[in-house]
Amino acid sequence: MQAVQANLDSLKYFCAEFSLVLGILAIILFDRLSQPERRKSLAAAVSLVTLGMALVAILWPRDGGSLPLFNGMLAFDPFASFFKVFFVAVTGITVLFAMNSSEISERRVGEFHILLLSLTLGLFLLSSARNLLMIYVAIEMVSLASYVLVGFKRRDRRSGEAALKYVIYGGAASGVMIYGMSLLYGLFGSLDLGAINQAWQQMATSGSIPKPALVVSIFFILAGLGYKIASVPFHMWCPDAYEGAPTPVTAFLSVGPKAAGFAVLIRFFYTIFVSAESLENGSNVLVILGDLPWPAIIGIISVATMTLGNFSALNQTNVKRLLAYSSIAHAGYLLMGFTVVSMDGLRSIMLYLVIYLFMNLGAFLVVMAVRETTGGEEIDDFRGLGSRAPFAAITMAIFLFSLTGLPPLAGFIGKFYIFAAVLQHGGYFYYLLALIGVINSAISLYYYARIARAMFLDKSPTTERLVVGRLTNGMLSLLALPILALGIYWEPLRTAVVDSLVLLTG
Repeated sequence: MQAVQANLDSLKYFCAEFSLVLGILAIILFDRLSQPERRKSLAAAVSLVTLGMALVAILWPRDGGSLPLFNGMLAFDPFASFFKVFFVAVTGITVLFAMNSSEISERRVGEFHILLLSLTLGLFLLSSARNLLMIYVAIEMVSLASYVLVGFKRRDRRSGEAALKYVIYGGAASGVMIYGMSLLYGLFGSLDLGAINQAWQQMATSGSIPKPALVVSIFFILAGLGYKIASVPFHMWCPDAYEGAPTPVTAFLSVGPKAAGFAVLIRFFYTIFVSAESLENGSNVLVILGDLPWPAIIGIISVATMTLGNFSALNQTNVKRLLAYSSIAHAGYLLMGFTVVSMDGLRSIMLYLVIYLFMNLGAFLVVMAVRETTGGEEIDDFRGLGSRAPFAAITMAIFLFSLTGLPPLAGFIGKFYIFAAVLQHGGYFYYLLALIGVINSAISLYYYARIARAMFLDKSPTTERLVVGRLTNGMLSLLALPILALGIYWEPLRTAVVDSLVLLTG
């Protein structure tokens, strides 16, 4: 009875997830009853209302601070709320993307919104999961919806190939990760992250940690989470999936699941292996796990990820594929913040993710606009965009140079905080890591500038103007303005990140 009562008490903190479930059911109903020509606008309206309800539920003031829900399966804390607001923003923008996309047909638009909201529900659960089984179920929920969305264009060969590769890589990564979780359960006798932390501390005190098995389990779990954030060597699905998927889906996958991967990565490692005291003073507790320097290992993965992503992007001609490799590189920058076991490192990750949302979604919106008017996604299709669609070209330049990290744009502030966290940690390894990050940022300027050059310096094959819809121009304005504003005054965002960095422990 006590467990039942605890679950009933948890329901009032689960309103945001209930809102998404109700929205999914409403879309199923309206999709059956509405006229075909009205389905697109109606499904978008229901999705936006659903997301608005979820946002109100997340931000509604409640007493209680950080609480375990459903007997510790989920956490209700500011950290989870921060990422849920983030996912609502990403999904809302994607819904608006889909309204102007010809890749989402009127006949199947209901399916698209159902899958999108289901994926968002999985992201919500993933950001608050504090149980190994719950983490796995949430990742599978996100993955299954992602597979279908990537292959949404059923008669498109590229889309089918992308979905198949995504499924194969996802299945392999999922199997490896669940095996690592089973090893961790066998070592500590619990699936709860807090209970594992207590057992680990007892074993660490007595010196009885079974180190080889622990090392293997952590490596296997890192494989599953590395696949979700598209880090090397688990990135191989990313370029094909991004290129073959509908552009609104590509934009969503480039931001939403990546942020969720970092959320669960932070909650997993910082709940189990890092004490609150060591986190405040920046001492490196992760080093003692199996006598391996884990931050250094993750730092090496970070270097490999950003370097491979940037060098692979240099020769790309398809802009979606180029931005896919760019997304891999940005996962490497974010991993730099993770290598620093400190509050500054975590703050830099969360701040950068918010800025990344605006600049990456904005870039994909311009790609979608060009594709809708020219039918292509190649760099050559952007030639002369500065004269054919000046506003779209200017905002694209803002997004690209912000992705590079040039001042006074917000991307510079995001990278500054990550590099500052690494340098403040000190040590030759971290100085070298920061230097490699700066060099990679300089390399990225080359392939971003290729697109800018095509827009403003290359001659257009035609003088016909590109007609960009009002909704698209309005969204471009809403995405570009925060990049300009946060590059000058970012204190409100930093304060919000600091207030949100409270994880449920124990």
